[in-house]
Amino acid sequence: MIRVGVVGLGLMGQKRVASILQDSSNCELVAVCDIQRQRAEDFSRRYGIRGYDAWEEMLSQENLDALVVSTFNAAAPAICLGGLEKKAHLFCEKPLGRNSKEAATIYRLARKNGLVLKVGFTLRFHPAIETAWKSVQAGELGRLLFCRCIYGHGGRPGYEKEWRASRELAGGGELLDQGVHVIDLLRWFIGDIAEVYGLSETLYWKMEVEDNAFALLRSASGPLALVHTSWTQWKNKFIFELYGENGYIYVEGLGGSYGPEKLVRGQKKGSIPEEKRTYFRRPEQAFSREWKEFVAAIKEKRQPLGSGWDGFMANLVVEALYHSTQERKPVALPAEKQLWLALNHDIDI
Repeated sequence: MIRVGVVGLGLMGQKRVASILQDSSNCELVAVCDIQRQRAEDFSRRYGIRGYDAWEEMLSQENLDALVVSTFNAAAPAICLGGLEKKAHLFCEKPLGRNSKEAATIYRLARKNGLVLKVGFTLRFHPAIETAWKSVQAGELGRLLFCRCIYGHGGRPGYEKEWRASRELAGGGELLDQGVHVIDLLRWFIGDIAEVYGLSETLYWKMEVEDNAFALLRSASGPLALVHTSWTQWKNKFIFELYGENGYIYVEGLGGSYGPEKLVRGQKKGSIPEEKRTYFRRPEQAFSREWKEFVAAIKEKRQPLGSGWDGFMANLVVEALYHSTQERKPVALPAEKQLWLALNHDIDI
């Protein structure tokens, strides 16, 4: 049995707790921690486990095999490093720290200690997206030409006062929030990102960070990607489109407030394509499927899907987009192979 502790019991932390409890044949939830003491005590009573309001105390008192970190961005790195020092495998919500430097530090310690490091890139585990990826890998679209993605929501009253609005606490705005999910998907589908052009703006919310980000990315293998992530998309929206020489595939909706999750396949047939739609009834299963991937990686001693390396690279691409915004010009990224060699041999990047 894998003994698990969770730090951070907000919305995402609660989803992770539910996934751990569902996987009771492999995992045991032994402790939780939240800076709101009452919340930790409520979980402690409900599940008959130990509750803490200080993560340092939890790590010193508990013998954990795995640690889940679901806190605000600024708090996560210290907790992640503390867990890795205690030789606990690590599941960290995205992003992996506020920037690539923090991500690299976490990645290097996990590698040094031989531990599995998983980043919460849950979109990879949505059934429609996984089906789309398999279709692309099988060559159904032929040569991939370009991708488009829109991902956004409208915030809520007082959003400008939450921690996500603080550059110090969050590290960035919407591009580092929902945008990092999209960057990770694009790397998965089109490979290494070679060049980016970005424009991030604060259009509505009175905050230190951007509420809208627009990006054009070019992969090393050729396909292009166009991205818009937004905190002024007043009705929640997700659409991920892939266009190849033989047709197209797109995913729309993620369940819940984002609408039913569906996949549309379009095959070129003369001037009017033939379309086939598939609806997925339980997209929320993505969370349990992602947790099972983490557990499988621990047991099989391998890198998980959505690894620490993926977390580092997503942060690096986001930083390149921020730099592009500041310089008002495209920014080239080093080849991933060079970055991987540097990161795995403790060479400064």
